[in-house]
Amino acid sequence: MKRDFLTIWDLSKDEIENLIKRAIELKSGADKSKCPLIDKSIGLFFEKPSTRTRVSFEVGIYQLGGQSIYLNPKEIQLARGESISDTAKVLSRYLDGIILRTYLHSTVEEFALHATVPVINGLSVLHHPCQALADLMTIVERKGKLKGVRLAYIGDGNNVANSLIEASAKTGFDIIIACPEGYEPDPDVLDRARGSAEGEIIILRNPKEAAGRADVIYTDAWISMGQEADAEKKKAKFRSYQINAELLQCAKKEVAVLHCLPAHRGEEITDEVMDGPQSAVFDQAENRLHTEKALLEFLIR
Repeated sequence: MKRDFLTIWDLSKDEIENLIKRAIELKSGADKSKCPLIDKSIGLFFEKPSTRTRVSFEVGIYQLGGQSIYLNPKEIQLARGESISDTAKVLSRYLDGIILRTYLHSTVEEFALHATVPVINGLSVLHHPCQALADLMTIVERKGKLKGVRLAYIGDGNNVANSLIEASAKTGFDIIIACPEGYEPDPDVLDRARGSAEGEIIILRNPKEAAGRADVIYTDAWISMGQEADAEKKKAKFRSYQINAELLQCAKKEVAVLHCLPAHRGEEITDEVMDGPQSAVFDQAENRLHTEKALLEFLIR
């Protein structure tokens, strides 16, 4: 039976922990000679521009012995009215797995419903589970554990925040979201996570309060792709939510700083923090490669 990875909920706690352990092994160079994707072809169906998701998956597929095929929706028959369901059924006859990066989460769900091969959500407007796996790996590298770690997510309650909340519920780290009113994470995500939470999940307004006693501080761009229309109005509301040296003084001395990138330097994060000794941002970006390789090993049989 095929397995999809559309949200963090698609994995058990043990599976998440095993994937992180395996990703750390892969990063160390273990099993470098293994090619579990030999003779496998993986499609990358991307509606949105991408740096980390596209490159990390293409390199990871190659390193595991497979081949990737990039699919731009404007260059296949979807552009001429073919349905998502028909596209998914046909591509399943050619490919061994499909990675999607889409605007609507319903596109990912419909594709997975009709595909007969594993489908991975590389990003949708509601969820970014592949990023969350890399985040968890980075936290383990820096803090040695997940359960009991206190993460302060400061900024827009977007798809990254949603996936981190689900990861908190699954693995037991505490998460505090600091955001302006009206920019909270998805309420359905919050309700489900709080109903089965291993870790504490808190929403508040004061970023300094969120940073207090934090082991990890995390932020993302304030303006997501496709949401540029109200950019200036939104930036005005978020100015006090910048990750800067003053904010870090509220956290633990050994706090780690994360950002899923791309960063808008001088907006949600300063150069001083981004390039400072507490930043794990570029380790976090590298870890996309290792966690995605572990995920591909697990899903593509």
